[in-house]
Amino acid sequence: MDSTLVILAAGIGNRYGGLKQIDQVGPSGETIVDYSIYDAARSGFGRIVFVIRRNIEREFREVFFDRLARRFDVDYIFQELDDLPAGFKVPPDRVKPWGTSHAVLVAERKVHGPFAAINADDFYGRGAFEGMARFLERPRPSETRYALVGYRLESTLSDFGSVARGVCEVGPDKLLRGIVERTSIHRTPAGIVFRDEHGREVGLSGTETVSMNFWGFTPTFFGFAKEMFERFLRNSAGHPKAELYIPLVIGSLLDSGRAEVQVLDCHETWFGVTYREDKPRVMAEFRTLVEAGTYPRRLWD
Repeated sequence: MDSTLVILAAGIGNRYGGLKQIDQVGPSGETIVDYSIYDAARSGFGRIVFVIRRNIEREFREVFFDRLARRFDVDYIFQELDDLPAGFKVPPDRVKPWGTSHAVLVAERKVHGPFAAINADDFYGRGAFEGMARFLERPRPSETRYALVGYRLESTLSDFGSVARGVCEVGPDKLLRGIVERTSIHRTPAGIVFRDEHGREVGLSGTETVSMNFWGFTPTFFGFAKEMFERFLRNSAGHPKAELYIPLVIGSLLDSGRAEVQVLDCHETWFGVTYREDKPRVMAEFRTLVEAGTYPRRLWD
C-alpha cells in the first residue's frame, strides 16, 4: 500500500501575519508545500491529504487543490474546534486550534495505512522524504514503531524572533528516548536559550536534535492520539491557549513503553517562515536550489 503524506495546514499564522501556507516563495510562484509535494512524489509517496480550516477552503482550492488534483491522488479534511469526542464541548473563549495532535487525529478518516505528517510552512529537503519513505515501506516487527526526522537545533532558528521546538534525547541506537517541547527558543549574545516555566532563560548548545514535525506513523497512532486528546480536554480545555502537541503524545508513549520512535538522520538544510521577515531568506534559498539544478524553475510544467 502506498504511503500517505498528511500536510498540516490549518494553522492561523499569527506571528507571520497571514496565510503563510499559500504564500509564494519559489521563482515561479511556488509555495513551500509545492516543494514538499514534489519531493514526496519523487520519493514514492502515493497520496496527499491536507488538514485545513473550513474558512480557508476557497483560498486552498484556488492555490492547491484544483491544480494538484490533476496530477496526484489528493484529498483534504477540516480541522475545526468543534470536532471533538462525544461528551466534550468547545469552551466559549476558545479560539486557537487544539494543536498538532488533534490535526493528525482528524486525518484518521482519510488515512488507512502508513503515513507521514509534516507542517505546511517548513521545507524539509528531498533526503528527508526519501528516508521517511524507506522507513514506511520496510516490514516492521511492531506496528507501534514510528519515525522522526531529526534536525540540528542551531540550523532551525529564526533571526527575527523566538521559536518552539521539540528537543530530543536520542540513544546510540538512534531510538528516541525522550522529547520535550521547548518554547521561546532564541539567540542571545551569550548563546541559544529557551525560557522555562518560571520565566528563566536556560542555555542550549545548539547541537541538540530537534523535531520539525516530520513524523512517520502507522494507524495505531490514531488510537493513542485520541486517548491523549480526551485526557487533554478533561485537564486543559479551560486554558484558552493550551494545545496538545505531537511531542506530548510521543513523550507519554515513550514513558509508558507503548511505542518506540526511530530518529532518521537528516543532512538536508531546513528553512521555514515563522515570521514575515523570514520570507526573503526562504526565497533566496529556493533560488539557490533552482540554480543548482535541484528543482526545475517551474515545478509543475
